[in-house]
Amino acid sequence: MTATQSWVDGAAGSLFDLDNLPYGVFSIDGDDRRVGVRIGDFVLDLAPVAEIGDPASVLARAWRSPSLNAFMALGPEQWATARWWIDEVLRNDVHEARTAPHLHPLDRVELHLPIEVGDYVDFYASEQHASNVGRIFRPDQAPLLPNWKHLPVGYHGRAGTVVASGTDVVRPCGQRVSTGSTDGSPPSPTYGPSTRLDIEAELGFVVGTPTDLGERVSVADFTHHTFGVVGLNDWSARDIQAWEYVPLGPFLGKSFATSISHWVTPLAALEAAWTDLPGQDPEPLDYLTVGERAGLDIDVEVVLNETVVSRPPYASMYWSPAQMLAHTTVNGASVRTGDLWGSGTISGSEPDQRGSFLELSWGGKEPFLLDGVERTFLEDGDEVTLRYTARGTSGGRIALGEVTGRILPAT
Repeated sequence: MTATQSWVDGAAGSLFDLDNLPYGVFSIDGDDRRVGVRIGDFVLDLAPVAEIGDPASVLARAWRSPSLNAFMALGPEQWATARWWIDEVLRNDVHEARTAPHLHPLDRVELHLPIEVGDYVDFYASEQHASNVGRIFRPDQAPLLPNWKHLPVGYHGRAGTVVASGTDVVRPCGQRVSTGSTDGSPPSPTYGPSTRLDIEAELGFVVGTPTDLGERVSVADFTHHTFGVVGLNDWSARDIQAWEYVPLGPFLGKSFATSISHWVTPLAALEAAWTDLPGQDPEPLDYLTVGERAGLDIDVEVVLNETVVSRPPYASMYWSPAQMLAHTTVNGASVRTGDLWGSGTISGSEPDQRGSFLELSWGGKEPFLLDGVERTFLEDGDEVTLRYTARGTSGGRIALGEVTGRILPAT
């Protein structure tokens, strides 16, 4: 009979109940990769269950792919159909006997990068983060540059180095700026491993429905083109970044690795998490104008070596995800299925809400304590995990996919 909760053992009331149902890509014992959905502490292999009722199912064919791209490209109507069908299969115990053999415990599967990343764009959407960085690097100037409150500032990143949670991060090497000599000569670079390796706690958004070259995506069409969200850590080498970023912005200080979660949370799971933006002044231009509930209320935890060191609130972000996508395409740039854009570092107004170690240590000048030890930037062997939770549509909490990475020495 139809129940009010899932028949899957342990799913009811968990952070991965029926109101969540994130998608990922998995394999077992080295076999083919395919799409699954998480329910409790299990992964449901979607394609064989869909084929029970319809051997020629369009969804089943997409779910046998080694990434989510084929499914995401089907568009919003199929996304909604799939979510309704998965809920029915996992809620109504009439489906249990034929579905249960395709449930696999999480500890028995290998999880993979869930999407084939097309383009990767990273924004700078937190006023608190941008202001903190301005004060650290330009203490004698205004914290925000004149354009910051008129458009979502971003840079085009490197899609080929987006990696799945759990992938180790090798400390990058590059040119690092020195302080110059005492005779007033200008700074000069040295080469070597980054000594100011950092994190950026972010939220990532994944494009499902593509556009044609010359087509613009309005803020109202955000949900038509955006499939879901991932946890995202934009690893950053601050010393390399500081030397290279003028005049064209980040390059090698960012491109060595960006980690995302194994799980992509569909937008439908976040319907209860939408909230008002904190306020935009001056009023954005017409193509960036949004109404109420354009922001997302998502709680983030930054965990360094198993200790929570910060809790950034995504609800404090100045620019909304719809505005970021609209700005990305306002010049006619197309988006493709699998394109990824990051929110930029999430930071709140309090010191313990800062989403980077650059801010937590105020540029390395004010170390923060980790289990009684003073810390600034990342050390070899450090492991960072980003955790995310939001209000679910059933009134409880849901978890987004977490992101973990460990720092290995430079090679």
